[in-house]
Amino acid sequence: MNSRQRRGVILLLLSVLCALAAFGGVLVVIGDVNSKVGSEVVAYRAKADIAPYSPLSAGQFEEISIPRRWLSETAVTDLGGLKDKIALTTLKKGSLLQTDMYVDKPQLQPGEQEIAIMIDAATGVAGKIHSGAKVNIIATFKGAKESDPSRSVIIVANARVINVGKLTALDKDSDRKGPAEAVPITFALNTKDTQRVAYAESFAEHVRLALVAPGTDSAPSAADRSYTLDGDK
Repeated sequence: MNSRQRRGVILLLLSVLCALAAFGGVLVVIGDVNSKVGSEVVAYRAKADIAPYSPLSAGQFEEISIPRRWLSETAVTDLGGLKDKIALTTLKKGSLLQTDMYVDKPQLQPGEQEIAIMIDAATGVAGKIHSGAKVNIIATFKGAKESDPSRSVIIVANARVINVGKLTALDKDSDRKGPAEAVPITFALNTKDTQRVAYAESFAEHVRLALVAPGTDSAPSAADRSYTLDGDK
């Protein structure tokens, strides 16, 4: 083996050693990153914006992988827990689903019944009434005689809302008065209050809702449940 061949062998050996050193360095870096990041786990993010108080389903979310150490304790890793849940606030597209973003869908209690009525979207809902809210249901009736004043009555106090439907256009003709658009609102009520609401929907001139402040359990006094304009004179 001449000197030129020996130099070639030495250079080849040096190249192999450098390659092994570089490979070893890469392994060290990868191992360091893995030790800092850790293993990945499944999480879920919203595919599109989700309105507050709307029912949640698995189809609204997509699966992603995130390093476990970067995932908060409240992050959802199993969509099975979404059954009978509603969004507590607006979920933006791409938002990581957290357990504090939803609550249980309101359910009927023993002795309660569901009843749904159409409420004027402009004067009765105004976008602030949601599932779980409490409202006073107010109906306005004409006087029994032409000489009798019209009367506004709180027919049900602290009615519990269990569902707010979608805005619906109402069929109207030239002889029909009333709102052009309404929202179906479903309440959980006892038997007597259910009858009161059904009566008001059939015979009242207007039915409106007044949102009750959270934490309010007391009902209006008997004197405050009925009102006529003459009463202010």
